[in-house]
Amino acid sequence: MRFGLLLKREKPEAKQLAEALIAQLAGPSCEFVLIEQDGIHFAGTTCVPESQFGKSIDALVVLGGDGTFLVGSSLVSDHGVPILGVNLGSLGFMTHWTQAEAAEVVLAAAKGELPIEERMRLKVSLVEGGAVVAERSALNEAVLTQRSVSRLLDLEAESDGDLIATFKADGLIVASPTGSTAYSLAAGGPILTPQLEAMVLTPICPHTLTYRPVVMRADRRLTVRNVSPYQVTLTVDGQWAREMPPAAYVEISKAENPLRLYRPTNPFFAILRQKLRWGERQA
Repeated sequence: MRFGLLLKREKPEAKQLAEALIAQLAGPSCEFVLIEQDGIHFAGTTCVPESQFGKSIDALVVLGGDGTFLVGSSLVSDHGVPILGVNLGSLGFMTHWTQAEAAEVVLAAAKGELPIEERMRLKVSLVEGGAVVAERSALNEAVLTQRSVSRLLDLEAESDGDLIATFKADGLIVASPTGSTAYSLAAGGPILTPQLEAMVLTPICPHTLTYRPVVMRADRRLTVRNVSPYQVTLTVDGQWAREMPPAAYVEISKAENPLRLYRPTNPFFAILRQKLRWGERQA
């Protein structure tokens, strides 16, 4: 089985763990592949261009945090490659396993012993002058904000042509169920269980407090138009950004290809209790 390795570069322990995994597992049943552009190479591994990475592997092992996991998702999800996340970050909603468990779970994946689940992703299209000028997929969210100056935005949201509202706020977040525990949660949005086929629209610091997060079915097409007199920044999964001029808009819908990831043995709510410290007494 060919495992891709994606390392968080700023973490020395990621490189150390990768070396340990390769030394322990590399052989006929476990081959390891890295991305040429990362500039990392270990004896007994293969390096391929980033553009060929998703086509060259059967599974991806992420050694890092949720940010590294999001990068990995953008590289391999359209190829149906499942992802296994080893947590070297601080929270780790998607990187479920610890460093101590890494070799054991990679070996279990190679033997076909780990269950795989699918997570809905978002298709995000930026339209200017009637033409699509950029298109990205998001595992977590698409965010519209104004970065350079602290001023309220005017963002008109529609669902399949039906006006929801023109939000006067610091921005808007459109999140998937997976992304509902990320930026959207910090902005007051609800938690969606991963199996839901839905999107949540969460305003950021709205001027009118009666603006509330809205959950809608995934088969709806959400359009958010910049009706402000200045540019808005569109960010996708915190990994890609583009400026939106006045009158430009984004269309957001369910992506064709879901993310496939190795599912931990812990139930979703057990993970929530652990990560969000539900039930713990605060000092």
